[in-house]
Amino acid sequence: MSQHVDFFSRELAELGNGRRDFMEVGRHAGRFPKALARGIRPGSTVSEISVWCSNDYLGMGEHPVVLEAMKRALDEYGAGSGGSRNISGTNHCHVLLEKELAALHGKDSALLFSSGYAANDGALTVLAGRMDDCIVFSDELNHASIIDGLRHSGAEKRIFRHNDTAHLEELIAASDPDRPKLIVLESVYSMSGDIAPLAEIAEIARRQRATTFLDEVHAVGLYGPQGAGIAAREGLRDDFTVIMGTLGKGFGTAGGYVAGPAPLIDAVRNFSRPFIFTTSLPPAVAAGALAAVRYLRGSDRERERLHENARDLQRLLGKHGIPYVSDDSHIVSVLIGDDTTCKEAAARLLHQHGVYAQAINAPSVRTGEEILRIAPSAVHTPDDVEVFAAALNEVWSEIGSTTPPVLRTAAAPSNAGAPRYGANRADDA
Repeated sequence: MSQHVDFFSRELAELGNGRRDFMEVGRHAGRFPKALARGIRPGSTVSEISVWCSNDYLGMGEHPVVLEAMKRALDEYGAGSGGSRNISGTNHCHVLLEKELAALHGKDSALLFSSGYAANDGALTVLAGRMDDCIVFSDELNHASIIDGLRHSGAEKRIFRHNDTAHLEELIAASDPDRPKLIVLESVYSMSGDIAPLAEIAEIARRQRATTFLDEVHAVGLYGPQGAGIAAREGLRDDFTVIMGTLGKGFGTAGGYVAGPAPLIDAVRNFSRPFIFTTSLPPAVAAGALAAVRYLRGSDRERERLHENARDLQRLLGKHGIPYVSDDSHIVSVLIGDDTTCKEAAARLLHQHGVYAQAINAPSVRTGEEILRIAPSAVHTPDDVEVFAAALNEVWSEIGSTTPPVLRTAAAPSNAGAPRYGANRADDA
């Protein structure tokens, strides 16, 4: 056996119960949030479950408008794009989608990537790395893709405490005023569900002549006029230089993008290795995403349903005394604070109630800050919300004896003193 095999066998053994397992889920087109899962009950190969942790927040992954657009494109263009964007892989669907995304955000230009991760990594490597002496100010809870993009850029970094604008100002004040500055943050944070103080950060950026890069992955399609995101909702669309988003969450398909001033987007197009050297999105995926973006620019119904469901779930959890991290957004993360207990809660929901809510542990959250990441969707019904809250309350009562006392007695939603989720800590950023 090779040294590599020996080494990684030992590493995996040390993980023990911390190893990641993946449940096979087959979503029902037209019936989501119902899905089929394999092997969760003894003697049963397939069981129907209700999904409460999907990022397809609006159910656009099953919307007839999206499916029809993808079927037409598949018949017209075939399965794959045939290459990278600069070698035969630019289809008219890509061009139309980039124009639509630029218009959605009121920007000059937009550029597609194969994923949101690639968009952050590829764009930040260029925007932070090609300018001499650029210094980056990054929220400590920024996503791993942001961390990797900044690492790959080689730019000097300063990490500010999560959503702490005073700390951001302090760090900027301590830097050379003549150095190019880039502030990088998210609008909605994926694990805690809290929202960044965008108005304050926009004002800091204006005073300091800093460029801003705003990750709106968990907001595009879901918030603001036409689904343009939190910055647009707050009337701050033009105050953020580059908007980064995904097509795999609110828009229900796959891929990522950046939108911003033409010189910046063109620089990313010309210098970003993850863009240049990757096969482009299949035309059918781009066509489906285009249909989703266009549809959601004209429909508020799905957004309204999503936020009604989130508010109802937050109300019911508060009634049951089940603590969740933030009531800022549609992400309703229930705080467990122990890895074993969190996995047990998820297992009981699944096996006893047919409900799938994912347990989240390190490195997605810090050890001791484990959560059930719960995401109600626009396609859940009010009855679904009631049934889920009752199931969670029953499981919460069952696991109460092993849950830390501070969590057992929490009775009201608040993000004051909430755990600081994410991997972008000062010691590894």
